[in-house]
This record gives sequence, structure tokens and C-alpha cells, in this order.
Amino acid sequence: MENKKDANSGMADLHAFATGPLPAVERRDRAIDYRTQTAMSHQRPPLPHHVCNGDEMNYANKIGSFSKTLPHNAFGEVDLDAYYSFLRALTTGQREDYEAIPMGGTRKLANPQAAYCYDLVGADCHQMLMPTPPAFSSAWNAAEMAEDYWRALTRDVSFAEYDQHPLIQAAVCDLNRFSDYRGPRAGKDVTSDVLFRGETPGDQTGPFISQFLWKDIPYGSAVIPQRYAAPVADQAFMTTQEEWLHILNGGAPAKQTTFGGEPRYIHNGRDLAEFVHHDFTYQSCLSACLMLLQYGQKALDPANPYLSSHTQGGFVSFGAAHILDFVARSARAALEAAWFQKFLVHRRLRPEAFAGRVHQHVTGRRTYPIHDDLLASEALKEVYNRYGSYFLPMAYPEGSPTHPAYPAGHACIAGAGVTMLKVFFHEDMEIEAPVMASADGSSLEPYTATELTIGGELNKLASNIALGRDTAGVHWRTDGVEGLKLGESVAIHILQDYKESYPEAFSGFTFTSFDGTKLTL
Repeated sequence: MENKKDANSGMADLHAFATGPLPAVERRDRAIDYRTQTAMSHQRPPLPHHVCNGDEMNYANKIGSFSKTLPHNAFGEVDLDAYYSFLRALTTGQREDYEAIPMGGTRKLANPQAAYCYDLVGADCHQMLMPTPPAFSSAWNAAEMAEDYWRALTRDVSFAEYDQHPLIQAAVCDLNRFSDYRGPRAGKDVTSDVLFRGETPGDQTGPFISQFLWKDIPYGSAVIPQRYAAPVADQAFMTTQEEWLHILNGGAPAKQTTFGGEPRYIHNGRDLAEFVHHDFTYQSCLSACLMLLQYGQKALDPANPYLSSHTQGGFVSFGAAHILDFVARSARAALEAAWFQKFLVHRRLRPEAFAGRVHQHVTGRRTYPIHDDLLASEALKEVYNRYGSYFLPMAYPEGSPTHPAYPAGHACIAGAGVTMLKVFFHEDMEIEAPVMASADGSSLEPYTATELTIGGELNKLASNIALGRDTAGVHWRTDGVEGLKLGESVAIHILQDYKESYPEAFSGFTFTSFDGTKLTL
């Protein structure tokens, strides 16, 4: 009996270890109240009013709207019965209506039903607004198309040779002639220093490529050098009427990308386009996160509550586990927001389809409202001289993905992931031992010309990922620029939902937005 009593006393002592500042009932009630109040906060903003550019209503033949994988006539104009079947499915959201869409080939639409998804953290994906993209016939759209042509024509030019290469100079001169080109400028002019770059703080400082796409990636106990398979120069796809129409209808590509030589560092547009061809959703942001974590505490944001603690270090909260989780969890939420805009609001056609309109128009087979700025562009002459057509020379055999252009999914993911990294790491810290790829991409060399910061190189990473898809020919500049901002908005809403959940003495998340504004959540 005495032994039993001792044992029971021991169990009573064990129960005493269930410690904490709140009794179980109060903790449960507070948790439910926090979730409820957080959910209710999303009812307060006014309902958004989404506006498209009007192309779908303005053109009865739907020449300004996404229609890839549906059947088209010989000029690449979509079968209207098929298009209205597509619209019906988007309107009802019902599986049987999707299954009834007539298809033009073997490729499928890329997950349009994801546009209706709900998430339990952050704002609902239908509640975030985007500006209206350029209209089909506008000077703005013409300028974006010309930029895509020049990106394709200069894919094999090394970034290290941009200041002297004749094709780059031709692109600069041509884009300066456009009446509504909205890419970056040095003063009033497009120059080789800013050509094809992004528009965020840090984008135009230092090398074209971010340090986070060049430096080695620490991966657990391994180290991954960022050398990638090298696509052979001078490859272009969808430059003939037959190939273009086959791919537009959803046919499988008859060709594949050819690779050759040793793996190399990203050193030109072709390499960058190939990187964003095969990367997984948040790969680049994950790699950047692993690099930054390797720097240790000195790279953490000054607001991190554990930097001033003498007895604790962050891990589950405000440490590696927290940061890695937020980078990953923001990626799918960003795609949900993108898919809503793509399929249910804008349905913007891809550049490859617009280039087909250019070809039909210039060759006299059809007449379309294409702005004169583009028709007078030197880019069209250069493309025709090289390929004998006016189709956009694509970097990928399959052309663009089978979902609408605006916004770019890569951009939304990069915008969200980079925002998460900026709130946890010290944006003003200088990057240690910066590098740049050699002219042929075979090696890395020290870079010493200017100071590069974590914040600037993260912004540059986001733009490299977003606009690298333009270099492939699958996106427009506004798809990337506005996609980054949408991803940033997704990340902000997630952070706001979590900001009151931490027990630490925490003053809030602070970071510099893509437009240069300092924000504190």
C-alpha cells in the first residue's frame, strides 16, 4: 500500500509540470477568440470592383483574349462556340461544364478551378485588386510587345556585354522611339544599363542577375553550386505558321530544347529563361532564405525580438523554422490570387498569340488594330530577317503555359516570398563577397564596383524571376511588375493575420515595399 501511495504521489507531481500562464479553458477560449477576430477583420474592407481592359468585349472574334488549347481557324482565331463554352465553365465553376469544353489538341487548361479556392489565412484571393493591363490596340501594349521581341533577339548576349553589343544598342534605340514604353529609364532615356531590368529599389544597381541566383546554396550538410544545364544558342520555337498554330491549339511540341557543354552560371537571357522554365514554385526564395540563414544573427531584421535576449534564441518563432515556413506557405496563396485574376477577371492573351496577330496583319492575311509604334519597330524587321516571319521566337518548345497571362504566376510567388524574406532579414546589410558570372558563364568573379544590400538583391531576385519569363516570350512586362505587387499584398495579409499571435515583445514587421515605401505591420 505504501508503494502504491508513493506511486500516486509521483503521478500528482507529474501533473504539476503542465505549466503556463493560462489555465487550459482560458487558453482555449482565447485561441478561438483570436481566430474569430482575425476572420472578422476581413469583412471590414469594402468589396473590390475588378476591372478588365475591355478586349474581350471589344473584339467579337476574341483576338485580344486568351484561348490556348481551344480550337482555332487557320489564322489563329478561336472557335467561338469553344470560347463561349470556356466562359460558361468559368461562370458556373461546375466540373461538368469544364469537361464539356471543346479542346484543340492534347494539352489541357492549367487548373482553372483553382481560381475558386478559399484559404484560411490571409485575405480571400478574390478580395485583392490589380490595375487594368494594357489594351490590345494601345501604344503601351505595342511597347511591351516590342520589348519581348528584343528580349528574344538578344537571348544569347551575355549580360557582361550589354554595354557594347550592337543588338543591345539597337534595342535601346528602338524602345526609345516608342510613345508609351514604361520600362525603366536612366533619366529620360532607355539605356543598356537599365534595359530589361526591373523597377524596384536595387534592381538597377550592380549586375543584372541577383547574388541569390549566383552564390552557392547551403542545403543541410551539402552545398549546391548554381551551375545549370546550358541550352544551346540560337534555338527558337514557334517561328512558323504551322508550328505556331499547332501549339496554340494545344498540340504537343514536336521539338525539344537542346543542351550542350558543361553546366554554367546564369550569364545571359537564355540561361535565365531556362532557369524559370524548370524551377519549382518557391525554389529561388527558398535558396535565398538558406543563404541568408547561413549569415547568422547579424543578417536578421533589427526588430527580431531575440536579438536582445541573453537567454533565448529564435527557432520555432522568429528563427529558421518560422522563416522557412512563411516563405513556403505564401507561395500557394500567391498562386490562388493569381489564378483568380487570370481566369475570372482578365483572360489576357499571351505574347505568342499577339505575335501571331502581328504576323497575320503584316503579311496581309488579316487586318487587326495593332498600334503603329509596333508596326514601325526595328524589332519586326530583325525578327523577319532572322526567321522569315513575325512570330515571337519562343525559348520553350511548348510556348507559354496553358493559363492566361496576367498576372505572372512566377511573379506572384516571387513577390510573396521575397516580401517574407524582407520582413525577417536586415534589408540594409551589405552582401558579403559579391560575385558576377564571367562573360561565358563558366566561372564566378569578384564584384567590387558598388555596394549590394540584402534588400536590393532580394528585389532584384524577384524581378529576375518575374521578368525572366518575359525573356522566354511567355509574359508581358506588366504581368511581372504587377504580379510582384500582388504577391506582396498576399504576404502582407498573411503577416497581418499572424502579427498578434506571438507571445514575444514584438514591435511589428517592417520592410520596404516594391514601390520603395517603408511599411510596418
